[in-house]
Amino acid sequence: MQTFYYVHTGHRIGLDRFRRAATIIRSLGDVDITLLCSDFRIAQIARDFGVEKSVGIDVVRNIPQISHHGDQLIFDSDEANPIMLDDMQSYFSTFIHIKANEVVIDEKYFQPIPKNIKLSFFFGDDDYEKDMQKLIPTLKELNAEILLGFYYFLDYEDMLKEEFSKCHEFEEYDNVIKGSEVFITSSPQAVLENLASGGKPIYLQREDYITDFNEIFNSLNVPVVENLDINQVSEIVKTIDNRKYEIPLQNSNIISKFIKENLTL
Repeated sequence: MQTFYYVHTGHRIGLDRFRRAATIIRSLGDVDITLLCSDFRIAQIARDFGVEKSVGIDVVRNIPQISHHGDQLIFDSDEANPIMLDDMQSYFSTFIHIKANEVVIDEKYFQPIPKNIKLSFFFGDDDYEKDMQKLIPTLKELNAEILLGFYYFLDYEDMLKEEFSKCHEFEEYDNVIKGSEVFITSSPQAVLENLASGGKPIYLQREDYITDFNEIFNSLNVPVVENLDINQVSEIVKTIDNRKYEIPLQNSNIISKFIKENLTL
């Protein structure tokens, strides 16, 4: 019997779920688990995130081609309809479904470092439609440092590097997240990680992203800006020192304990 963790990721939805999955897998310690990614490119570099075994399977319906009846599956995706979910529960001896807005933050983000970046911006790991271009004038006025995403096209990255005096590569993700005092982003996972690091995040709600985290952000007093209204962001930045943020719970160990208690190990 094998244990798998399937995560929905890719160039149109970003890496938020993947980063969360990698955190959960690392927190499981010595559990023998294979990560299944709906993207071959990220599966190839999963080891850089502390995931020892990973396989790219392209689409969710390919899971049975890798697994066998009676295996165990942790499922982090909203792709499956109710019928497919029922089939999975029958097929796998253990089936654990991770909620879309489950808060999981790696322990390393709860160890604050000096904030050497006054204000940074991270649109997300995906910008297939190049929506960030509309935000460039205001971001330049804010003197924002830019964190580039994983799935950006080469010509797009080159353009951004020409527009901004300071661009951080994808590999600098942790340093920017932990080192930013004010952090503007459309990535829910990055919001939580910056907040845990003692930063002051502002969340830009994209039309193509779920709104499941907004209630959580409101409870943590994280400003949520609809429709990429960058002008509203500018107003928030002016008074951000007066905002009292709440630090999220450090719960990765709680999640891993729950999973271990429900897996057959």
